[in-house]
Amino acid sequence: MVASKREQISLFFTSLAKEIVTVSLMLFRIMIPVIIVIRILEELGLIVYLSQLLAPVMGIVGLPESMGLVWATTMVTNIYGGMIIFFNAAETTPLTIAQATIIGGMMLVAHSMPIEVRIAQKAGVRLAATLVLRIVGAVIYGLLLNGLYSAGDWLQTPHQMSWIPEQVDTSWLGWGITQLKNIGIIFLIIAALITLLRILKILHIERLLQVLLQPVLRLLGIGHQATNVTIIGMTLGLSIGGGLLINEARQGHILPKDIFSSMGLLGLCHSIIEDTLLILLLGADISGVLWLRLVFGVLVVAIIFRLLERCSDSFKNRFLYQIKPPS
Repeated sequence: MVASKREQISLFFTSLAKEIVTVSLMLFRIMIPVIIVIRILEELGLIVYLSQLLAPVMGIVGLPESMGLVWATTMVTNIYGGMIIFFNAAETTPLTIAQATIIGGMMLVAHSMPIEVRIAQKAGVRLAATLVLRIVGAVIYGLLLNGLYSAGDWLQTPHQMSWIPEQVDTSWLGWGITQLKNIGIIFLIIAALITLLRILKILHIERLLQVLLQPVLRLLGIGHQATNVTIIGMTLGLSIGGGLLINEARQGHILPKDIFSSMGLLGLCHSIIEDTLLILLLGADISGVLWLRLVFGVLVVAIIFRLLERCSDSFKNRFLYQIKPPS
């Protein structure tokens, strides 16, 4: 009996370690090449050209043209990169709290696009579907916030930043060290999350979460198998949640339609703790960067799910997601 328990414990930890390494390597194979390409594109000045294309969009959502560079940097790199550009732009371009909230909300919906779009694609969601949802979704959200704050004459006082960025080593060596640190942190987070998921299954807490969230998930077309992964993605980020979704999809645990709905929700509302706090440091209001964003994400995904019920499998497979999960 003792030997049997030892074997079970050994098998548990061996299986756990194997899954951690598998998920981490799978995610790093996606992230590392994209990170290198992004760095090269930055050196070539792509972000400046993109910001010029986005300048007219800024006017539509009630923002100065200089915010185009902020959003372009955020989409190509990440929120931290956008925050640094925002700080420099805000020194010469006064903004209201409403405007800071609008650009902050758009940054939260569409950022780190090269990496996160690739992760969604690996999970089985079509490239065009993710790009349209995130970029068009961000613009629509900016329009809604601008209309709401303008109509009510809310948050029209000058914004104040509570964060000043530190000097960043922009050399190739400094950049490389930063990326290695980030990869190490991601590996530790993945290890902790996969271990937590295993424990939740053993204690049957996973079933309790599924029961409690079933009404909301059913509205969004997300099956109970994707409950925990969706929660993880919403709280800790799309990269982590997406990596776990890819792993579950390849094992056949989650249906493609559930992956699409889950990735859709994560695309609009992920990392609601860390990213929200970062944008609040820019002087944005919590109404637009958290509460209204959650409502917007749930409503958009619910509407998309209802529309998908009327679409044929051939349409879904061609434009939205792979009917069969990727191998």
